[in-house]
Amino acid sequence: MIVAMAKPVSVTKPIVLVTLTSITTILFLFLSPPNPPAPEPTSMARSFVLWLHGLGDSGPANEPIKTLFTSPEFRLTKWSFPSAPPNLVTCNYGAVMPSWFDIHEIPITADSPKDENGVLQAVKNVHAMIDKEIAAGISPNNVFVCGFSQGGALTLASVLLYPKTLGGGAVFSGWVPFNSSFLDQLSPDAKRTPISWAHGIDDRTVLFEAGQAGPPFLAKAGVSCEFKAYPGLGHSINNEELQNLESWIRARLQSSS
Repeated sequence: MIVAMAKPVSVTKPIVLVTLTSITTILFLFLSPPNPPAPEPTSMARSFVLWLHGLGDSGPANEPIKTLFTSPEFRLTKWSFPSAPPNLVTCNYGAVMPSWFDIHEIPITADSPKDENGVLQAVKNVHAMIDKEIAAGISPNNVFVCGFSQGGALTLASVLLYPKTLGGGAVFSGWVPFNSSFLDQLSPDAKRTPISWAHGIDDRTVLFEAGQAGPPFLAKAGVSCEFKAYPGLGHSINNEELQNLESWIRARLQSSS
């Protein structure tokens, strides 16, 4: 289940996390007929997909996502769905909830305040997860970081600040979580990591303008970014986006031979 970010609420009312995508995702998983067994490819490589959830969500709630990736190339894929630690969240009047870093306001615009120190601390933790898998023998070219909403913003920061070229970073309904001064910290190898960005045009939580600002921001540093807008989609992730993600990762997986 994928939980969208919480909208601001009044001080006198409890904080309510808005769930926008659980129904469509779960129905897809349980109503779709099983796929027939696919033939083994001639050469498969080990890969690692790290999924970062949104504000107030948890890693285990997102684990059904991996069942959608049925191509044989993913049979040797290790998935990880970590949970954010409990933190104070300013946009929800200091309430404590799972959060990778602080968010000052909702809706998020292209000019919203940024918790850069919090982002950098979260990036260190993501890098430690990536380092562990690379040390275990997975090629950096077969490491993919993906995230929704706040997790999408952290995905972007994590792959851009990683010292090696990774297989890719996929941002869903995210935003740029730091200022242009951080572009000076990007290594030449990090700039070669491809970025995929998907955003709903009707998003009222992370405004579409915040997503649109991503590609030109990255272009300043020479970072490639494929941006796709989804008409009618709010602050949510749908099956079409996940199917496109599967194809995008498959096209970039490096053979083990």
